[in-house]
Amino acid sequence: MTPSDIWRGPALDRDQRDLRDMLDAFAAAHDPVLTDDPEQVAGLVTALAALGVWTLGTAEETGGGGADRVTTALVFERLGRAWPALGWAAVQAHTAVDVLGADERFAELVTGLHAGTAAVAVVDAAAAQVRLTWEGGALNGTVARVDVAAEQPHLMLLGDAGHAVLLAPATLTPKPLRRTGFGGATTRSLEVDARPGQYHDLDGVDIAAARRRLRLGAAAVAAGIAGAAADAAAEYAAGREQFGAALTALPTVRQALLGQAARAAVSTAAAFGAEDEIAVLGALREACEAAIDIAASALQVHGGYGYLTEYGAERRLRDAMSLRAATDPGGASTAVARAMTGLAPTPTAIRKDAS
Repeated sequence: MTPSDIWRGPALDRDQRDLRDMLDAFAAAHDPVLTDDPEQVAGLVTALAALGVWTLGTAEETGGGGADRVTTALVFERLGRAWPALGWAAVQAHTAVDVLGADERFAELVTGLHAGTAAVAVVDAAAAQVRLTWEGGALNGTVARVDVAAEQPHLMLLGDAGHAVLLAPATLTPKPLRRTGFGGATTRSLEVDARPGQYHDLDGVDIAAARRRLRLGAAAVAAGIAGAAADAAAEYAAGREQFGAALTALPTVRQALLGQAARAAVSTAAAFGAEDEIAVLGALREACEAAIDIAASALQVHGGYGYLTEYGAERRLRDAMSLRAATDPGGASTAVARAMTGLAPTPTAIRKDAS
């Protein structure tokens, strides 16, 4: 049974089913184990861009595919099954095009984003990993972690009151970070040293829409990890015998598999259907936690074999943990809780009145 045969998400039309099948075939035709080898990562990204899916959900007038919300979430979910790090990078590429696409100053960068030859790490300026100061018009400090499947990305900081900042790679000094999962993310910390004239102020940005794009996209990637882990556990249990019978003959195994599949389905539904700010945050939190829990449970179904790299169970658990760290649902929760209770947003170092 292929992943497409056991789709548990929302109803798909014919074009969406064809897209799902195409992405599954693409993943099957390539090595599913992704490392941080720059050529390997760049090759997959540009190949996905050539297929038209890397920025499929961005507006047609800015060079994108104009895909609807479900179709776009489907891309993120399928990438989450095969290469979660690329799924998260594609989410950031979508967000960057959303913000920059109509600004003629960034036409070349947007073209590169569509082609998969340029990258923008999109970070909430209020996140804990952002440690910046603004003094005399200069922006200095550190962004402790970005995961954008590129060695030298641009950096976009989402502030408040419709304000964001874009920094070019020349103002950033990347330093590789070690982590246990998320192959292909090329995880970096960024030292920022941007003097006046070396960064772009972006005004009139729909910050809420940008954050919604990031959070829902991350939720769809996490749902992909969860679905892949649940499906792999079910396939393994059906083909593995213990005491003369398939593992699925054991009631405890069947209940574990049901629990994994059911929670993966709930996560997928939330990632594809959330709309208002609190529901979007709920989708992100549930999807990230579900991905970790399901991947851990699926690893147990595999028994000792789950710890062997050839089965992929341990890799999905590591990827799920890394995705949660990269997408910062805890920081998002703090921001949404402040807004829900009528408090002002947490001040950021990129506010124009900070100098």
